[in-house]
Amino acid sequence: MAGERILVVDDEEAIREILCSMLSNAGYETRQASSGLKALEVLNSSPEFELMLSDLMMAEMDGIALLERVKETFPDMPVIMVTAVHDISVALAAIRNGAYDYLLKPFEREQLLAMVKRVLEHRRLRLENRAYQSNLESLVAARTEQLRQAMSDLERSYDITLEALGDALDLKDAETEGHSKRVTAFTIAIARAMGLSSEKIRVIARGAFLHDIGKMAIPDAILRKPGALTEEEKEIMKEHCARGYHMLRKIPFLTEAADIVYSHQEKWDGGGYPRNLRGEEIPLGARIFAVADTLDAITSDRPYRAAQTTRAAMEEVSRFSGTQFDPDVVRVFLNMPESIWEDLRRQINSQITRYNYPDKFVGSKAEMKVV
Repeated sequence: MAGERILVVDDEEAIREILCSMLSNAGYETRQASSGLKALEVLNSSPEFELMLSDLMMAEMDGIALLERVKETFPDMPVIMVTAVHDISVALAAIRNGAYDYLLKPFEREQLLAMVKRVLEHRRLRLENRAYQSNLESLVAARTEQLRQAMSDLERSYDITLEALGDALDLKDAETEGHSKRVTAFTIAIARAMGLSSEKIRVIARGAFLHDIGKMAIPDAILRKPGALTEEEKEIMKEHCARGYHMLRKIPFLTEAADIVYSHQEKWDGGGYPRNLRGEEIPLGARIFAVADTLDAITSDRPYRAAQTTRAAMEEVSRFSGTQFDPDVVRVFLNMPESIWEDLRRQINSQITRYNYPDKFVGSKAEMKVV
């Protein structure tokens, strides 16, 4: 391309003049330097050059030393070495040090211009490719951010769906709302203390929140029965684990959570239901939930007894470690501060009250989220 700038370096003035004349007549802008040191001065004080032609054998600083300095500071500027030494090893050494090509003296005008054109075209394509790669990376980064935001929005819509499912269950069982939110908060606290990842905790939290969703399929006569259930009714009630699993497993973002719903009544020693799973056959989220569920059950009021203390709940969980509960989960639970459970209970109950009596509080249902 006409107008491209070329630096000609040679300690023989006649050679410099001949090279510059040939290049200028072809439309290139040229500058001269009589040594390697002079070339570095020109490069450091002048606009960027597209190409440098340098003699190989020069006093003060030879062409190889100049080449090494130039490639450090101006890596995008190609260099053609010009030499009268007809020794292929010398030319190869120059190329190994970063020269694009070499030109043997004496040379024809057409030979010089063809090489210069080829080198400059290669430089242009390399820079265009780099710009393309940079633009592509920026585009990928932008698209990735768009996808991340879309996934974030989708996840928010998922959690709104969870609330809707929870609300539907609340209509059937008035005690479920407070219990589901508290046990979810307790489950999250234990999972965090165990060092689980945020993504894993989100899955476990969804399973904990929806653990009783299968009760929507249990007849109201059994679900709301004020007295004791018959053996037959107990068996029907136990079906809520499998029913909840089958309700959720076909929803892609709840597949893993559905396994927790299916297994939340299993016991470490295999004495639970519905599949009599044992030990680590039980999903980790379900094992964590079992401890959180017992904690909430013991520290909540029941029609047949008043709420007991957190210490009593901890003692109960400790007593059944290795039979009902995973010993590793129990160990983490027992090492957590007792105050955290009452703080979480108070926070969840306050949010529920604020929602149920909106005229007395400022806030929205969205503030009740624990995930």
